[in-house]
Amino acid sequence: MAIPPAPNGGGADLPTATGAIVEQIAPDLIAVQECDYRLPRSGQLNQIAQVAQAMGARDYAFAPCIIGTPGESWRKITSIDQLIISNHDGDKSAAENIGSYGIGIASKIPVKQWHRLNLGNSPVGMPLLIPGDESGPGKIRPMYIRDEPRVALAATLENGFTVINTHLSFVPGFNFKQLRMIKRWAADLAREMSTEVIIMGDLNLPKNLPIVGSQWKSLATQLTYPSWGAKIQFDYVLALRDSDTKALATVSTGVSDHLPLSVEII
Repeated sequence: MAIPPAPNGGGADLPTATGAIVEQIAPDLIAVQECDYRLPRSGQLNQIAQVAQAMGARDYAFAPCIIGTPGESWRKITSIDQLIISNHDGDKSAAENIGSYGIGIASKIPVKQWHRLNLGNSPVGMPLLIPGDESGPGKIRPMYIRDEPRVALAATLENGFTVINTHLSFVPGFNFKQLRMIKRWAADLAREMSTEVIIMGDLNLPKNLPIVGSQWKSLATQLTYPSWGAKIQFDYVLALRDSDTKALATVSTGVSDHLPLSVEII
């Protein structure tokens, strides 16, 4: 099972980027962070559906974190909004004409059930030094960033795995809290669904911190940020048990400031 968390910050040319990944490693599952659903900035497209089509996946789902565009005008998810938009139940969101932003999973392996966990957001943002964007390096600029609500999306697959995708807060400490929530949720899902559980995504934690002091194992070691000269690993694939794995090639996609992290679980 080849499972690359696709680079976050996917742009409008996501199908082309997915095509490059498919050509080189033929993934069974792709997890995407910073994914748009019907937002004007990305042509009002359902990006995770595009990824699924490009890789030949039957099943896909999108979990909105916010309604609207990050960094511009947005609001939190409410009871009127569809929490998971998938190929199974169609686009039923009451706010579908506004568009939303979140995370997604596309899978060639049939999905038995989708799950969602709300992780909240840090009450305070923080200034970040931005070294560039998906197009490459630029002049380093300080920017105060307001934290957005975060979520985790899980797919229980027919092959006996439950795969959790997430994009954690950039605020130190709060991202640890969110990761602990996900790990507890993963344990609950493992018991409830009788599956092995994998956590993947942009955890915004460097130096293998996601596994320090825990039973979790990191299945892939690779510097992933920034994409034009990676010096830090922010992206991970975590499992509770040691698995027979094979590292896969890094594919430069050109649509993200992160490199995709890929691993084959044999």
